[in-house]
Amino acid sequence: MKSLMQALRLFHINRVFLRHGLDELVLTIPVFRPLYFLVYLSPWHWLARDRRKPRGVRIRRMLEDLGPVWVKFGQMLSTRKDLLPEDIAAELARLQDRVPAFPGERARAIVEKAYGCPVGEVFADFEAEPLASASIAQVHGARLHDGREVVVKVVRPDIRATIRRDLGIMYLLARLAARYSREARRLHPVEVVGEFDKTVMDELDLMREGANASQLRRNFRDSELLYVPEVEWELTRRNVMVMERIHGIPISATGQLRERGVDMQRLAERGVEIFFTQVFRHNFFHADMHPGNIFVDATDPAAPRYIAVDFGIMGSLTVDDQRYLAENFHAFFNRDYERVAELHVESGWVPADTRIDEFEFAIRTVCEPIFEKPLREISFGHFLLHLFQTARRFDMEVQPQLVLLQKTILSIEGLGRDLYPDLDLWATAKPFIADWMRERMGPRALLRGLREQLPQIIERLPEAPGMALDALAETRHHGRLLAAQREEMQALRRDLRRANQRQVSATLGAAALLGAAVVYGLDGFAPRLLILDAPLLTWILGGLGGALLLAALPRNDEDETH
Repeated sequence: MKSLMQALRLFHINRVFLRHGLDELVLTIPVFRPLYFLVYLSPWHWLARDRRKPRGVRIRRMLEDLGPVWVKFGQMLSTRKDLLPEDIAAELARLQDRVPAFPGERARAIVEKAYGCPVGEVFADFEAEPLASASIAQVHGARLHDGREVVVKVVRPDIRATIRRDLGIMYLLARLAARYSREARRLHPVEVVGEFDKTVMDELDLMREGANASQLRRNFRDSELLYVPEVEWELTRRNVMVMERIHGIPISATGQLRERGVDMQRLAERGVEIFFTQVFRHNFFHADMHPGNIFVDATDPAAPRYIAVDFGIMGSLTVDDQRYLAENFHAFFNRDYERVAELHVESGWVPADTRIDEFEFAIRTVCEPIFEKPLREISFGHFLLHLFQTARRFDMEVQPQLVLLQKTILSIEGLGRDLYPDLDLWATAKPFIADWMRERMGPRALLRGLREQLPQIIERLPEAPGMALDALAETRHHGRLLAAQREEMQALRRDLRRANQRQVSATLGAAALLGAAVVYGLDGFAPRLLILDAPLLTWILGGLGGALLLAALPRNDEDETH
């Protein structure tokens, strides 16, 4: 039954594929190129409604027709400018979760099943009309019996089975592409689908999202930069989450923000500060910062505060990646391209045999044109594309742990461009990175490390004398071992020297005996010029050979040493 459902789904995908005139992309795969002429003979070639449109537009429309899972996959791909051609990546960036809502009665039934009781026992009021609807879940307004306003996030019914079915087909298509297309193999299609698999399945668990929200709320407690709504944990389940309801101006409503007198420059700068605070100070950042998830509290227009929602996708870095990234930013802001190149080699992002001078020159060529320009004159999309193209020349591997960070940077660019196009991103970010470097790598960091380790040092202080004695005994033991090893080495050298001497004696003795045998055999034929008679010479050579052979035999004292 499962195979039948997958076959039907694959047939539907193929039909949508053909309807948008994308069969020609399949036939560009080397193994299918001899069949390319069939494109012009097929009826759908002439019936496809948008075949003359650019390929990026056709791919975007195909994903929209296939449904929310494919839309989300296209959204993820749009951030991978290292993998996709520029025209396709730019078009996929236009994908939005325009997903029809499912009926409010169905949402109410899901909530009642999760709680095991009627909705009225939990909420004084539950709005049937959703506030928002996305690919994974939709949100309803509600009010608790104590009067507090909340939002109820409900996972779409049967979405897990739909996602699993479509993921299976994505893996199938990815494996086929990797098998038959050399260009596809370079793009690592199976790994890309695997990355998407992990991300989307994590979003299905609202307990996980609630934990993300709580962590982010703690990180920005009492902060004037960002407000995170509180999770109602006693009412949160894997498929239902209840949070405090917030009221703010959507970040995309720039006209309304200006009407309220919001300082747009300050708002844009605070957005950059929030990003760097999350990445470097907290090492826990919101990785889905599209305009639908961000609001503004304009109570104080001169000091506007961000409000974030939807915490299904969060990112973090390892300590090493965080340090290397900060040092890269620091060197980049100071235009120290040699250090940027060295850091890439040290971190293993490029092969160890990469020539630093060549890589430095390539990085300078990409980076130098964007400095000292306002944000409105800089496209991070183009910049990242050129940077990845440059890095590919040096066999730089795609770093999966940096993909979410890259996606967030692109979101920050879009927000900053809408809010305050003249924002000087470099001037805003550089002091923050410099402060972080001083905190983590300067004298204060050393003192802080000592202060943090001091309790452990004091706790183990009574053990110090015993540890010192053990270390001393261990040192003596190692000293005896070294002395014994030295004696063994000296004995081995003596044995080797004696063996060489015996070998030389044996060789000379054998030669002398052989000479004696030759002289003895030539007795009566030897030339008269010989000073010695043949018998005498035979005895001399034979005696010398015998003595040398006896000298080559090992002595009893040597045998005893072994």
